Amino acid sequence: MHSATMQRFAYVLLVIAALAAALFFTLQAKFGGGARLADRTTDPKLASSALEVVANLDFPPGNIAVSKNGRIFFTLHPDGEPPTQVNELIHGKPVAYPNEEFQHPSPTLPSFQSVLSVRIDQQGRLWVLDHANYGRGQPRILAFDLSTNQLVHQFDFPKDIAGFLSMLNDFQIDPQGRKIYIAEASPIRRTPALIVYDTVEHKARRLLDGHPSVQTGDFLIQAPGRDMIAFGFYTLQIGIDSIALDKHGEWLYYGAVTNDRMYRVATRDLNDESLDAAELGTKVQVFAPKTLSDGLTMDVADNIYISDMEHSAILSLGKDRKLVTLLKDDRLRWPDGFSFGPDGWLYVSCSSLQHVLFISKEHMHANAPYQIFRFKPGVEGIPGQ
Repeated sequence: MHSATMQRFAYVLLVIAALAAALFFTLQAKFGGGARLADRTTDPKLASSALEVVANLDFPPGNIAVSKNGRIFFTLHPDGEPPTQVNELIHGKPVAYPNEEFQHPSPTLPSFQSVLSVRIDQQGRLWVLDHANYGRGQPRILAFDLSTNQLVHQFDFPKDIAGFLSMLNDFQIDPQGRKIYIAEASPIRRTPALIVYDTVEHKARRLLDGHPSVQTGDFLIQAPGRDMIAFGFYTLQIGIDSIALDKHGEWLYYGAVTNDRMYRVATRDLNDESLDAAELGTKVQVFAPKTLSDGLTMDVADNIYISDMEHSAILSLGKDRKLVTLLKDDRLRWPDGFSFGPDGWLYVSCSSLQHVLFISKEHMHANAPYQIFRFKPGVEGIPGQ
């Protein structure tokens, strides 16, 4: 190669390297960094023996819903690329629910795309929330009558409610089964919001878009054995996800995964369509400190239960707004979703996302099996929630 040509080639490579470095540092500045939240757990009130294994699974579970008669439904986390999405646990084994055909996207038949969260309402319906591969498909919510296992409700969210790169993450249902409150976590675009869906009017509203209460804080998740950073620069920071509703359906409690505060808002204000965005924002209250968290649920005494993925712990938050550590156990690998079941049992799925996200499938399979647990916190809750 001629020396002048070699010089030009070297110059081009230098320019490309400089541009790549500039892009890396720009992305790192925008999406990287994050502080570590101080450990807010203490010695647990319950012994590890209180934690009972419900299922050992080949793939990491997502969320869980247990009916009043003890039927156990759960998702396998979509980021683990499982063979089935929604399952019922029968004789200790996952069985595709409602059938095998529903588990794979179809252009002509009702089917699942990317399901993470499930809940059971007090009317005996299993609700399934489908974020559709982060809004790249058609986000929707479906309901199945548990007495017949038939599809009885479907709503496709319009793009202005759940558009491209949205993530319909978790949700709660009011006691009447009419209002569904959905956390749109938006981990990619980082434009989180709260969505309210009316099951009777078939109408959805996107609320608190950009409000501080739904936003991530500048924290870095330090899961056991791994900081949650992808590609050397992208810190996993997730907006509103943790969400719980009291037994009367009067107060919604919520927070971002990577935020150290929990908020609450009265559902009468969320459902008041006369309030504009600014007015609704003033109705939101800072409720209490929390750990970095994934799932939330509540019992009939209004205690809030929090899954702490950083410390393999489950905490409670009472009316005194003080954190109490109930369980700490290394087996709780990224405790994720909660559901009360009958007889005072509280079920928790462990999605082990440190072994799933931004990592090889070989690594994920090498860390199987993955667990669903249950324990008795001492106060009962409403099954399915």
